[in-house]
This record gives sequence, structure tokens and C-alpha cells, in this order.
Amino acid sequence: MDESPRPIDNLLRIMARLRDPRRGCPWDLEQDFASIAPYTIEEAYEVADAIDRGDLAALKDELGDLLLQVVFHAQMAAEQGVFGFDDVAAAISDKMVRRHPHVFADASVDDARAQTASWEAIKRAERAAAGETDASALAGIARGLPEWQRAVKLQSRAARTGFDWPGPGPVLEKLQEEAAEVAAEFERGDVAGNRERLEDEIGDLLFVAANLARHAKVDPGAALRRANHKFERRFRAMERLAADAGTTLAAMDLDAQEALWDQVKRAERAPAP
Repeated sequence: MDESPRPIDNLLRIMARLRDPRRGCPWDLEQDFASIAPYTIEEAYEVADAIDRGDLAALKDELGDLLLQVVFHAQMAAEQGVFGFDDVAAAISDKMVRRHPHVFADASVDDARAQTASWEAIKRAERAAAGETDASALAGIARGLPEWQRAVKLQSRAARTGFDWPGPGPVLEKLQEEAAEVAAEFERGDVAGNRERLEDEIGDLLFVAANLARHAKVDPGAALRRANHKFERRFRAMERLAADAGTTLAAMDLDAQEALWDQVKRAERAPAP
């Protein structure tokens, strides 16, 4: 019988050794929940990036990095006597069974939309059982989410009450309206002194843009990642073209830089030979 430790058990032992007060790693020992939280978020984005690139080998590595974050937090909690990794696994297992009565009990749902409604109803019951008194349709939306994601969740929750535009047309009109309001703030001048109003108007513009993505069933985070990748690809191509011409982008004026940008775009659109 194979008595070799499971990989997860080995990982738990490695994390415990890293946090050992006498023999551990000084950096790991200095960390706490707050200092590790940004790394946890970063690793989740690395997972999303690997998926976006279709790189399954990288996805395996990034999922490992994300799992390490869970193990790290669980180890710190165990040191405080609050909970351990097994408690984390047990809690999510119980939650999945509880929130899927159509799979693990005798309930039934007709489709994915009905399942989503059932999921939200169960979550509301859980919050009520925990003593939460917020009865708003917006209750339970985490404030630690990336703001674009929180915007979409707020809009989706509101839409369940019927508070929503009927389609993308009115959202596009609202987007143009908000863009005009941003332009009006710039026309006032004194951008530095008007920063709060600009922040307010640009926030409205971004909120409506997130709503447009929701109506298009497009993840705004994925859309922005795509735009970032596109910009980086084209900008690096511009740098290469400038270097081939014996110069740098910084040494070129804006008109020359825009000419390179247009050249790169045309090259991307040209059919492959």
C-alpha cells in the first residue's frame, strides 16, 4: 500500500516549516493576513491571465500559486487557534452541498436562471441565519472586490428588481451623455482644482461602461485585459520599428509616433500571405 503523503499534505507541512518560529523563513514569519492579501489577489489575476492566454501549463502553475495563498492564510489562522486548512475545506464542501439542493437533495430547478435565483435565495437565508439585518437587494456584495466587478454585481442585483435598462441602446445613449459631462468638466479649466468633480463624472462614465459590458454579456475585466494586451503588443511593435530606423520613440514627435501606430495597426489587419 502506498503510504507516501498526498501532495496537499506535503504542501501543508512545507508551509508550517516556513512559519516555524525557530527554523522558518524570516520573510514568511513577518507576514500577516493583511500583508498577504494583495498577493492573494495578484495570484487570482495570474490564474485569469493564464486562462485568457489558453496556456494550460501556466494555468497549472498559477493554480498552485493560488492554492499556496489559501494554505498560507490557513496556516496563520491555525497559529492563532481560529481554524485550519481542513476547516476551510469542510466549510466550502458544506456550502456547496447546501447551495445545490437540486443535486444533493430532492429539490429541482428548470434551468441555469432558476438555479441562480435559488442560489441567491439560499444566500439570503444564510445571511439572515447569521443575524444580518440588511434586507436590501444589494446586501452581501463584498467591498473588497475590484471596483469594476463590484459595479457589475451592483447592477445585476438591481436588475433583479426590474431596475435596469431594457437593452444596450439606452445604455449607449447614457454613455454618450456621461462622456459629454466629463468633457464639460474639462472645459471649465482648472483641472487640478476640479479634481473631485472630474473623479465623480469619470466614475459615472466607467460605471455606465461596465453596465454596457453587462448588457453585452462581456466581462469588463476580460475586455480591459484584451485592450491592455493589444496596446502592449502594438506599442512594443512601434518600439521595434523605431529601433530599426535607428531611433527611439522618445526621440520622435507625436505625429511620427502616431504614424508608427497606424503602421502597426495596418500590419495587424493585413491578410496573412
